Amino acid sequence: MDGWYVDDRCTNCDVARQLAPELIGEADGKSRILRPPADEVENRRLHAAVFACHTRSIRPATGRVDPSLDPFPLALDDGVLICGHNSTHTAGANSYLLLRPSGTRMMIDTPRWSRELAERYTAGGLVTDVLLTHRDHAAHGRRYADHFGARLWIHEGDLDAAPDADQVIRGLQPREIAEGVTVHPLPGHTRGSVLYLADDRYCFSGDSFYWSRTTGDLEVADSVTWHSIEELAASLARTADRLRFEWVLPGHGDRRRLPAEEMSRRLHGLAGRTRLLRPRPVDFTAVRW
Repeated sequence: MDGWYVDDRCTNCDVARQLAPELIGEADGKSRILRPPADEVENRRLHAAVFACHTRSIRPATGRVDPSLDPFPLALDDGVLICGHNSTHTAGANSYLLLRPSGTRMMIDTPRWSRELAERYTAGGLVTDVLLTHRDHAAHGRRYADHFGARLWIHEGDLDAAPDADQVIRGLQPREIAEGVTVHPLPGHTRGSVLYLADDRYCFSGDSFYWSRTTGDLEVADSVTWHSIEELAASLARTADRLRFEWVLPGHGDRRRLPAEEMSRRLHGLAGRTRLLRPRPVDFTAVRW
């Protein structure tokens, strides 16, 4: 479409469609270009999708993508940036930079590794911590932490994915890990899945739940819940009353901001719906983003 196409390496991870939903859609199990950008704003959205795609599958038919149009890290709000440059080693998961009042930053999960990217992510402030939500997103964690001189965090349930972590989260009780930042163990997607809650505003939910454009609500990806959907349901039931946030910021699936009271209502609804689910075979194609 107007010189742009999606090549056959696409894994249908949904990242591009999150960033440019009016330009990129889904057909036959992969993303496809719907139409060319109509103005400069849409051109920037298309290039955000280009530079986030973990397989680099969104290509211009003529020439190389202009690196000056790489927007990342990209502000989602005044307190959080999305890293872009998603990694094939995390199945294309999103990662984020949480900005702290001290001027420092925390990285939640990791983008693809490169020294140039690492320096870009610290251009606005020192990264003090790399917070892993679970084993699937552990790739590059040690490398980024070492480059930043930061602490690497993971839950004991997934410790074998990052055995050299500096901080190990244990048990099921929430824990304050920095001023305004708490970790809530949420086993289910994996044994050691957690979410990070910041300032009663941001919920970094990993792969435990996400915002679905298909249903217009919070959802769990039960077809890729590796450990136990029943345990995830129990985790949500145990945790829902403890969580207050406006932004859901997942590893996979879309992001959304709503008033905290509305998010709380939807989270309780999700806990109730998840309790009715039963295990089923893992099937990436079954996820309706």
